[in-house]
Amino acid sequence: MTLKFKPIKQKKLSEEISDQIKELILKGEFNPGDKLPPERELAGIFSVSRPPVREAINALTAMGFLEKHHGEGTIVKSIVSTTMGDPFSDLILHSKEKVTELIEVRKGIESWTSYYAALRRTEEEVVRFDEIIKSMEDSFEAGKTSEEEDSRLHITIAKATHNVIWLHMMHTIFDVMQEFLNLIWQKVYPDTEDRAILLKQHRGIVDA
Repeated sequence: MTLKFKPIKQKKLSEEISDQIKELILKGEFNPGDKLPPERELAGIFSVSRPPVREAINALTAMGFLEKHHGEGTIVKSIVSTTMGDPFSDLILHSKEKVTELIEVRKGIESWTSYYAALRRTEEEVVRFDEIIKSMEDSFEAGKTSEEEDSRLHITIAKATHNVIWLHMMHTIFDVMQEFLNLIWQKVYPDTEDRAILLKQHRGIVDA
């Protein structure tokens, strides 16, 4: 009998590096939106030269785990957005009425997000919630809208669930909603009174 063994191939340095970075993303050590350390710093961490680090980053970018932002560096991408992001956006662009449906989906997910965050949040995360709410209150008092603070609060709450899948889903939804943020706020919070209610609701979520 002829045994069909295959020769063992030693992994390239870049593959070892990409495997480690990918594992940290899948474990939630790196979250969507997090900035990867610069190439030079990563090379020092891995005790290698910069070319294999660059090769690893390029490979993970091609796989949809990372994306490069000019002037900002390399950002961790939502894994869910790789498969859902563009079709999701196309669906809403095809029909503006879908924005209302997206809002319904977001509200449903946020309810459970808040529930699990309340069970698992850390004291450090509670402090972060308070900082964002204070920023929203300052914007409201100044007569400004607080769409960005609203998104940041809900992503921070999603992080507090310590559920990697949940966080990636929330990031994808908010990335899509970012394109329609003004339209969404006009639909859901058309005047000052509605925004005051929103602020009160958000304070209630944080204090729960």
